[in-house]
Amino acid sequence: MTSQVQPEAPLAGILVADFSRVLAGPLATMTLADLGARVIKVERPGTGDDTRQWGPPMSKTGATYFESVNRNKESVVLDLTRPDDLKLARELALRADVLVENFKPGGLEKLGLGYESLAEENPGLVYASISGFGAAGGRDIPGYDFIVQALGGLMAITGDQQGDPHKVGVALVDILTAKDATIGILAALSERASSGKGRRVEVNLLSSLQGALANQGQAYLGAGVVPRRMGNDHPSIVPYQLLATADDPLAVAAGNDAQFGRLCDAIGSPELATDPRFATNSARVRHRLELVPQLESGLSSAGAEVWQTKLVAVGVPAGRVASIGEGIDFAEALGLEPTIEVRNAGGEIVGRQIRHPITWTPALPQRTQAPPALGEHTEDVVAWLQDEPQP
Repeated sequence: MTSQVQPEAPLAGILVADFSRVLAGPLATMTLADLGARVIKVERPGTGDDTRQWGPPMSKTGATYFESVNRNKESVVLDLTRPDDLKLARELALRADVLVENFKPGGLEKLGLGYESLAEENPGLVYASISGFGAAGGRDIPGYDFIVQALGGLMAITGDQQGDPHKVGVALVDILTAKDATIGILAALSERASSGKGRRVEVNLLSSLQGALANQGQAYLGAGVVPRRMGNDHPSIVPYQLLATADDPLAVAAGNDAQFGRLCDAIGSPELATDPRFATNSARVRHRLELVPQLESGLSSAGAEVWQTKLVAVGVPAGRVASIGEGIDFAEALGLEPTIEVRNAGGEIVGRQIRHPITWTPALPQRTQAPPALGEHTEDVVAWLQDEPQP
């Protein structure tokens, strides 16, 4: 069978058995695939990964949700309730360097695909388990990003002060968990290079969320402060928020007193920078309600795009609120090359995707295999698994 691995890639030669679905697991395995690993995605007969049906929106090749996290993979359909298919799944796991799964805790153990069982025959296996709330007291709680945002405290600090709690506009907790899983896998592979032994890596959505609370989490633990919803305001920096202009709102982030002074000069109110109520950041935080109307009064003379240009020119971080498309266009204008074209097995360009964000020097060839059709590689993978492995 034809391998898609680029020999120059950092993870060339690494085989990943992907028993995950939806977002966190597939994003982690796509990251490994982007870095050169061969990823074989095991899917259920008939429907495959849940996200194959999560549309609209749909591209000409399928659900865009599925496509966002499944490029550079091979898809094999196996029915794990059938002994012959389960035997093939176990053979894949025994040949793998990495296994990623997000079954309900204990689910793969019941099928003979748990870590302890596999590690006896494949001691170098790095086995990554992803769950919603861990394998102990939270093992039976469904692990959906939206629920974790609610239970973990993120929604309590997201949204307008007088409005309802809000989720983030993307499944951010799944994405954070995917990155934590990838970090754990790469660390375990690094350790294995010297020890020869793999290990189990466990991550859960709740812990990844809490690990990302940063200053907000430490405000509670270190100072007993219970963070609250503040809309676009920052609890510790002012101005670090949206400010009204003559047309659209403008994001302004004056992270130090020098930047604040330049902001005041730019809007024609230099006296604000020396006013005792606003001269330091701590003073500005205390007098936020007095300061913001004066800043917005100065900004009312022009629109957001004009102010963005003027403020950035004098070293004040500022930006108008753009759409996703405008954000991609902006990145392209900066030369960041934010997208790649993906191709099917015949080499035809079938779509465009956000590229992996790491840039390498010397450059590595990009892997641009389109997300697989359900079972696209079943015949080849099964034939390979039925062959005797090479010593």
